[in-house]
Amino acid sequence: MPVFNQSRSRIIRLIFLIAFVVIIAQLFYLQVVEGKYRQLAMDNAVYPKIIYPERGIIFDRNGKAILNNTIIYDLMVTPAEVKGIDTLEFCRMLNMDTADFKKKILEAKLKNTAVRPSVFKGLLTADLQAKFEESSWKYPGFYLVERPLRIYPFNAAAHILGYIKEADPRDIERSGNYYRMGDYIGKSGLEAYYEKVLMGQRGVQYLIKDNKNRLVGNYENGAFDTAATAGRGLRTYIDIELQQLAEKLMTNKVGAVVALDPKTGGILTMVSGPNFNPNDLTGPDGSKNFSRMTLDVTGPMLNRAIGGLYEPGSTFKPLGALIALNEGVITPSYGFPCGGRYTLCGHGKPACTHAGGGHADNVRLSIANSCNSYYAHIYRLTVDNPKYGGVRKGYEVWRHYLNEFGLGVRLGVDLPGESTGRVYDGSVYDKENNGHWTSCTNLTLGIGQDKMGTTALQMANAMCIVANKGYYYTPHFVKKIDGESEADTTLMSKFRIKHEVLTRIPDTAYRAVIEGMHDVVKFGTARIAQIPNIDVCAKTGTAETYTILDRQRIKLPNNSMFVCFAPKDNPKIAVAVFVQNAGYGATWGGPIARIMIEKYLNDTLMKKSEADVDRISKANLMPAYFKRVQYKEDSARAYKWYNDYKDSTLIKKFLRLTTSIKPVNKEQPLPAKEISRKEVLALLPDEKQFYRSGENKLA
Repeated sequence: MPVFNQSRSRIIRLIFLIAFVVIIAQLFYLQVVEGKYRQLAMDNAVYPKIIYPERGIIFDRNGKAILNNTIIYDLMVTPAEVKGIDTLEFCRMLNMDTADFKKKILEAKLKNTAVRPSVFKGLLTADLQAKFEESSWKYPGFYLVERPLRIYPFNAAAHILGYIKEADPRDIERSGNYYRMGDYIGKSGLEAYYEKVLMGQRGVQYLIKDNKNRLVGNYENGAFDTAATAGRGLRTYIDIELQQLAEKLMTNKVGAVVALDPKTGGILTMVSGPNFNPNDLTGPDGSKNFSRMTLDVTGPMLNRAIGGLYEPGSTFKPLGALIALNEGVITPSYGFPCGGRYTLCGHGKPACTHAGGGHADNVRLSIANSCNSYYAHIYRLTVDNPKYGGVRKGYEVWRHYLNEFGLGVRLGVDLPGESTGRVYDGSVYDKENNGHWTSCTNLTLGIGQDKMGTTALQMANAMCIVANKGYYYTPHFVKKIDGESEADTTLMSKFRIKHEVLTRIPDTAYRAVIEGMHDVVKFGTARIAQIPNIDVCAKTGTAETYTILDRQRIKLPNNSMFVCFAPKDNPKIAVAVFVQNAGYGATWGGPIARIMIEKYLNDTLMKKSEADVDRISKANLMPAYFKRVQYKEDSARAYKWYNDYKDSTLIKKFLRLTTSIKPVNKEQPLPAKEISRKEVLALLPDEKQFYRSGENKLA
């Protein structure tokens, strides 16, 4: 072979060798180093099915599951895989229109990209689930995922237990992207506070897909699967039977009921009225019910037990007595000559329901007879105490006592959304009075009014401090976490600390106040709370209330307040009842508290109490003005919708027709120009009316 041909042959071989090495190197890079195409092949052939864990179960004090799980299905979509489907047939199957279909696909792409799965339709009904399963192979990109659904077997404790909802972008961001679209997260109540305990750990199952997108078996016999880990359970102090009873008693009422165990701080019952069935926020209708309740002006989703502020009224008086006794400005035998009004500030206020007769001759009698003048005066003695050199310093000392009683501060209950209450510092009075004010300026603080605002939980906890003679445990629901870890112990530690905030108050002071509260039940304003063989200590309260409606200040029925604990010498339960616009404390609050104590301590009710349960539960005490407020809110929304979209659908029910006709001869036709028509489209919050004149029909 010529030398020239040999050289050319070597060059050609070398070129082929280099090309072969380059191809091998590129294949090695793509398949081993980068893995992109391997991943694409995996994505086409293998489907990673997310296995959602069951959330932890919540139990009451007797081991009854009060929040449990069942199984329902979510319809998921991966938009990039949705190809060649019959959209019309798919929409007909799911009872939706094609515009809604396109909107949901677009939302999935925007929220979670086209290549990641998102919830297309959550919480399918059994009927829709069956329809999809029959023809799922026709719809590549869509699949079902099991979803543990929360159920509430006792239909109770909605505000305590809370609800879960799909994680939104803010939830995902706050979690450091631990949560994904389609994950559910606790949004309120114990579900939110103990989310990390209840949530569990999601798992994944890898399944093989055939060329028609059907799942045909496990990938690698499940070698790469990970099992879901169920969330852990919570053992609580809740007495579910007592909870159901309290909810029944608060039917058609606005307010709150809280019952605590003074020795542990465990919350036995917490009710906020108006209430709702927690199952209404689960399942396919959950979102619709959520929207409906959100627009309800009565606020069924507001937990008034920790977020509703009420003037405590006369229920505050035992605390005022203890402060004055500890400050040394009065003794247990201190009396005040009340003639029916407090006159030492010059205006004769506050008035008292008693006059003369020695009804305020000592601390016990002043509590039993609930003398307003007595407590206005001892408030003034406390803040004007000469040792503090002025009312501002004296007021701050008095306010600090209230904080120690748990008023004006968050107690730290294991629920989100707790209010601090309202006990202002002196700067508020400085601002309102140009820096010049005295103890007469706010003397009704001594009877639990003026600017004071408390929650039912705060007042129930204050009764625990009185019953325990100076100490309390932070109110909480959860007694124990199943499989408690070191992190759980840290979480729970604050609920196991004994707070000896007012043990410095002498025993003689506590005895005087406790005996006075016992006298309230024996012969005072709370005789309605008497229970055979149980010594109940209580205090009634009534607070005046007003509202602004249609630009007018309206006097509403008084709030009914009641606080108590029992038994006197070995307290096992403390109760606070606030019923809004219901009258005197003993009228409604007293019977409700008595029934709660009787049921808890005796585990049964007397015939009289059973009759009271029936009577109270059937009484509708919902404030009448809510109807007007709801009308105004709904009509304003309807007007805004009409103004924004020119759609009169929502506004038609608010229309009023007024027709003015000029008198004419009956035999003559009525000229069209003599007919005028005004339609009130909405009543706006500022009381203006939106009119539309002209045609008989709206567009």
